[in-house]
Amino acid sequence: MGQRAGSGEMKDEILATVDASAPRRVLAVVMLIVVGALAIYVALATPPAPHWLVFLLAIGGFCLWLAMRLWQATALRIELTDEVLRSSDGAVIAKVADVVAVDRGVFAFKPSNGFLIRTATKGARSWRPGLWWRLGHRIGIGGVTPGAQSKSMAEILAIMIARREAGQSQG
Repeated sequence: MGQRAGSGEMKDEILATVDASAPRRVLAVVMLIVVGALAIYVALATPPAPHWLVFLLAIGGFCLWLAMRLWQATALRIELTDEVLRSSDGAVIAKVADVVAVDRGVFAFKPSNGFLIRTATKGARSWRPGLWWRLGHRIGIGGVTPGAQSKSMAEILAIMIARREAGQSQG
């Protein structure tokens, strides 16, 4: 990651990162585990009608599964380079050249402490709980991430888009 000595290239330099803070990560996972355990406990301690029993066990199992996925996903971080927005495991979230707009507005359908990106091309659905999601042309960045990191990444990305559009309008 970063510039190779003497190569003169800075395409892989990380401009901004967003990662889950340890307290937020732990708190989110613990809350999901508690909800899942409570649902399973209620189902087994005082068995309700069969359809409610199945419902409570399904909700409990889903919450425990989600807690595991959240823990795994938030171990990673999001990195912004000149070329791509990627996960620290190497998965490309979006190419910077494909980003059309960045929305940090109050009424945007975005994750908590995060922002929304719109891309020109549709991407495959993907979800990393607490970190990012993609649905068609929209990508949500944030969740259990600090707002300051998300804000600075969104601003850098918006500046990159503005410079690209200014360069296209002049050429």
